[in-house]
Amino acid sequence: YVMLLTLSPYTPRFRDRVSPPGVMIRPYLNGFTIAFNVSQPNTWQPYVDNMHHFLAAYDDNIQEEKNIECVPGQYFIQGGNDSEEKKACQFKRSLLQNCSGIEDPTFGYSKGQPCILLKMNRIIGYRPGAGVPVSVDCKVQKGNESHLRSVDFYPGNGTFDLMYYPYYGKFTHVNYTSPLVAMHFTDVQKNYLVPIQCSLNGKGIINDLNSDRFLGRIIFTLRIGK
Repeated sequence: YVMLLTLSPYTPRFRDRVSPPGVMIRPYLNGFTIAFNVSQPNTWQPYVDNMHHFLAAYDDNIQEEKNIECVPGQYFIQGGNDSEEKKACQFKRSLLQNCSGIEDPTFGYSKGQPCILLKMNRIIGYRPGAGVPVSVDCKVQKGNESHLRSVDFYPGNGTFDLMYYPYYGKFTHVNYTSPLVAMHFTDVQKNYLVPIQCSLNGKGIINDLNSDRFLGRIIFTLRIGK
């Protein structure tokens, strides 16, 4: 009991062996196969609804109300006591451009060009990339590489800006919204199961551990019917 009293509820005591981050995607509906037919809206509408629900916290007006504009390209390090509430940087859904759901509320699903969002898991105190933004790339995980012909990344060139790190924990970083990278699959072979691997790239990132498919990468399958 005395030892427990010495532990902080805000930050872990030992952070010298912080694991590299895992990743997750949205939309996520009961598995990692995203399958739909363009001509049948009922097959892709659940993915669209899931995206809108997830991005509600990223609405521009909400971000402007709750969070601040930060300086890109550098970590946002905040001092003070561990118990002090930390400020959070704005991540507006408009940064996701064609994958924001603003101009195209179907996120490309109605055209057979689906958007998928990638986010890193939150790790208190972690500064990814050792001063260089972590980037994302995608490729066919197994099979015919020509089945994935084009992917656009937003924002910018598909990087997680340093200004969103470090994360200080849910008790003090209350308005924090994880930065995202949107992957817009604009040219995928139709009527095929296409297994895709999207990976983080950067210093200190591990993305090739066979025993963990979520550490620094994620594997999912696209099947887009006409």
